[in-house]
Amino acid sequence: MLESIFRILPAAVASCLSRLPEEMLRGLEEIRIREGRALEVVTVRGSRFVNASGELLASPAGAYRPTRDDCARLLDKLSNHSLYALEEELRRGYITVRGGHRVGIAGRALLDRGAIRQIRDITCFNVRIAREVPGVAMPLLPLLLEPASGTVRHTLIVSPPGRGKTTLLRDLARQLSYGKEIGCRRWNGHKVSIVDERSELAACIGGVPSFDVGPRTDVLDACPKAEGMMMMIRSMSPEVLVVDEIGRPEDADSIREAMLSGVRVLATAHGAGFSDVAARSVLGELVKEKRFGRYVVLGRRTVNGPKMAVLDEHGKPLGELDGNGEADGLAGGAAPIGRREASPEW
Repeated sequence: MLESIFRILPAAVASCLSRLPEEMLRGLEEIRIREGRALEVVTVRGSRFVNASGELLASPAGAYRPTRDDCARLLDKLSNHSLYALEEELRRGYITVRGGHRVGIAGRALLDRGAIRQIRDITCFNVRIAREVPGVAMPLLPLLLEPASGTVRHTLIVSPPGRGKTTLLRDLARQLSYGKEIGCRRWNGHKVSIVDERSELAACIGGVPSFDVGPRTDVLDACPKAEGMMMMIRSMSPEVLVVDEIGRPEDADSIREAMLSGVRVLATAHGAGFSDVAARSVLGELVKEKRFGRYVVLGRRTVNGPKMAVLDEHGKPLGELDGNGEADGLAGGAAPIGRREASPEW
């Protein structure tokens, strides 16, 4: 999984990281590269700085400090030697690379009539490492299913950045596509369509997903969500539509249209909880209209995964799951929740 990351890193930075303990490499979540400042890595256990020998440090003193040349080489590799080709991505502040990894950037913004026209003097990079975690969504499914209709409820996954929204959404798509035995009943596989605007959910290479998103799943890669949702409904007749990080007015319009077309929608949004989503101008309208039958709020990360709270359309708690997928205080006679298939490497 890290091979694609090491290919884009400047040699000096890759050399430092390659000397890290194997356990640390398996659990890496972020690599933070800042010109002239300490090289930093982040895992679920927290952040540490790294020196040239691959030793982990609590203090930035003695850590390797990426040079201007390191940053220039990294940007050159990210853009495949053509910054012009990535002009739109640079305006958004991130670049998605092979494997579904997202590289956030920061530098000097150039404005045109109040809007960001370009990012110059890029000196800060946050390499966010994408991983598929098969089975991470399994504990949730009993609370998302609608027994009467035999399908999944419209669901919005909510959390701050870096809590695992995309990982959970990806595995939900996979589970629904494959079908599963849940309790005493069989969950038949569904036709799933993913609109992958940032190329993170499926991590397509040449149109083919790098991640396992299921045998009945179709992917529209690198397409704006609002347009993509309508395209997939017209062309692929999905039963379930999956989109990541909604929030714009056009996203909400397309979600309403999809729901009224009889398609079930699974989506994610940034927020600390239900109240944050309800207070946002666009998403708040969807909340008031009770468009989503379930909200999944991701809490504190643990080495076994995130804590999760499941809410109904009114924001009323239905149950909580700890990092091991164990249920706590399920409401309304919900089905029992089993353990996930495998412990994830967060």
